[in-house]
Amino acid sequence: MLKSLLQLFETKESEVQQKHTVELATAALLSEIMRADDNVTDSELNAYKTHLYKQFALSDDELKLLMEEGRTSAEDAVDLVQFTKIINQTCEEEQKRDILEGLWAIAYADNQLAPIEEHTIRRISDLLHVPHSHFIRAKLRVSPEN
Repeated sequence: MLKSLLQLFETKESEVQQKHTVELATAALLSEIMRADDNVTDSELNAYKTHLYKQFALSDDELKLLMEEGRTSAEDAVDLVQFTKIINQTCEEEQKRDILEGLWAIAYADNQLAPIEEHTIRRISDLLHVPHSHFIRAKLRVSPEN
């Protein structure tokens, strides 16, 4: 009986992993930054769309669907680990840095960096196992002050 319960759990876990692709995981993380300060602006939505378009070769319809699914996934998520796990399993360091820059771009899109946005990016960066020096470099590259 225990063995059948474990198999059921493993099946459910693999179904969840298949549901989350790198594109969807990235979209959900980016969406999480938009939601962080409870004020989603048009400039943040444009930065969200721009980063997803730049990072993934998608048609307009696919991009629109990904944006919607990313926002829904972020809203429904209990934690960020389910998304960062997918990225850690499939992405190289350079791709992780691109995602990190996208997070900063969205946070700075409304010309003000809320402390909760920076905290959320730091948490995501830690979950992606990105060194602190890359966290700071990405912030400086995207910062409007530079």
